[in-house]
Amino acid sequence: MNFLNNKRKLIDVNLVLLLAGFYLLFYLVLIAKELYMKSVGNEGMSSSLRDFLIYNPFLDYIIVVGYMTFIAVSTKRFLNKKYSWVKIISIHTVLSLIIGMVIRLATDLQSLLTGVFTLAEYDVKDSMNRFMNVIDLNFLTYFAMVFIVYIYYYLKQVKEAEKKQNQLEGQLVNTRIKMLSSQMQPHFLFNTLNSIAVLTDIDPGKAKDTLADLSDFLREILKDHEGNTIRLERELRILEFYLNILNVRFSDHLIIKREIDESLLQSNVPTHLLQPIIENSIKHGYSYSHTELEVLIKIYAENKQMVIKVQNNGALLKESPTDLLKKGIGLSNINDRLRNLYDEDYLYEIKNKDDQSGVETIIKIPKSV
Repeated sequence: MNFLNNKRKLIDVNLVLLLAGFYLLFYLVLIAKELYMKSVGNEGMSSSLRDFLIYNPFLDYIIVVGYMTFIAVSTKRFLNKKYSWVKIISIHTVLSLIIGMVIRLATDLQSLLTGVFTLAEYDVKDSMNRFMNVIDLNFLTYFAMVFIVYIYYYLKQVKEAEKKQNQLEGQLVNTRIKMLSSQMQPHFLFNTLNSIAVLTDIDPGKAKDTLADLSDFLREILKDHEGNTIRLERELRILEFYLNILNVRFSDHLIIKREIDESLLQSNVPTHLLQPIIENSIKHGYSYSHTELEVLIKIYAENKQMVIKVQNNGALLKESPTDLLKKGIGLSNINDRLRNLYDEDYLYEIKNKDDQSGVETIIKIPKSV
């Protein structure tokens, strides 16, 4: 079953049908030309019209379509390996000559088998002359079909890119809505506003700062950031508004530490990535036996990747990471966004720490600026 699935991935049936249709159209035009030439008294080809219509199309058509199917598969590999255009054109030039020779030899073999001429009558020089007589036509036909292959793959990639971009935009909007919905819940606003009210008498300056943090945080959530990624420096600045509010609400019961590699501040990260992860860490970290919570945010480089770790010393996970991702809408949304942004070139996992002292969320993405 896996072998069949791999074959389907390599061979695009729609592309094969497109190539077969193009070559069929080419042959219909060629037949129409031959009919016209014979109707005006010009014999055109040396073979009879009956031989041309019965023998040549079947043999030539099968060989060319089969050969171009192989070329289509090879071209896909060329694109995946990102060969230079000089190398690609050189390879296709050689392949265009090979297909011409294959067709010539197959036609000669068919003529021998059908008795058009005997082996003793076979003339290699005459066969070569026939090959050279149509080499330009074979070359142009071959590259016309290769052009179709490249246009097909290009349009397919454009459509896939547009689809992925639409998915990313939808997921980003969904993330904003989820974040705003989460923060606009009565308990969040009431607790935050209550904290501000208490601070008004105790520390008016801090009350103003907390109100400003709440305003700035909600404004940033609703703001339409350009693209699906953002500079880490700005992402951390937005996160700071949220953390300041949490520090006021949880007072001494929550300690948040940061270990940030400053060389990564200009690198790109998915927009609104950190806040849902930290919110989840705090939400599930507190329990009856864990009323004092410490959260550590670590961001550092590892080879060509950026590693983001959010660790706490709270309650351990009772569910498997897979079940947790399926259950949590916000967490699954993060996973979907990472997959659409980086394909399979990322890591995202939530697990208990090796020493069982808490839970950690680990994200690894390509380091970029």
